[in-house]
Amino acid sequence: MGARGKNFYNDLACRYGYEAEAKEIQDLYLDGKKREAAAAVPDSLVDEIALIGPKERIADRLDAWRESGVGTLIVGSAQIEAIRVMAELCL
Repeated sequence: MGARGKNFYNDLACRYGYEAEAKEIQDLYLDGKKREAAAAVPDSLVDEIALIGPKERIADRLDAWRESGVGTLIVGSAQIEAIRVMAELCL
């Protein structure tokens, strides 16, 4: 969460209703406390923007995203099995 003036991730967190958390994360990051900044990211924010967890949970969350109008996903993982699971759930 670098530059204060224009920062995609800070702006995204604010749009999702995490203004106070985004400020804290950015302050920590800009003070060189990158680990503390990462630890300050709320689990609930991660849950809103990422599909993580067991296959069944991902399937449930993916259904909710589909119902909300999400039509495009960016899928990435260093684990080939995770890519296979996402392909199975999405195709």
